[in-house]
Amino acid sequence: MTRIKRGYIARRRRTKLRLFASSFRGAHSRLTRTMTQQRIRALVSAHRDRGKRKRDFRRLWITRINAVIHEAGVFYSYNRFIHNLYKKQLLLNRKILAQIALLNRSCLYTISNEIKK
Repeated sequence: MTRIKRGYIARRRRTKLRLFASSFRGAHSRLTRTMTQQRIRALVSAHRDRGKRKRDFRRLWITRINAVIHEAGVFYSYNRFIHNLYKKQLLLNRKILAQIALLNRSCLYTISNEIKK
């Protein structure tokens, strides 16, 4: 009976996996089974943390806006400020408001004065 040699597909798949796991430590970068497990774990963590990063940044922006509003005594609370923004149809998102609050506070004060009118 003739000898059957294994194909190159599995080797190519393992090489691709090895390149992905090359930065892992210890057996996680050397053993094929643990490489696959760590790869799955890494991709799951990356997927989860992309959503978490969005939440964290939104919280940060809200905190910055709230701090500037309270510091100047412009409004009593953050939610009233946002509510009045929507009532006056000034559609600025929280990221832009936070940047204005950090870089140009006088501009935020003028926006809040326009809302109060």
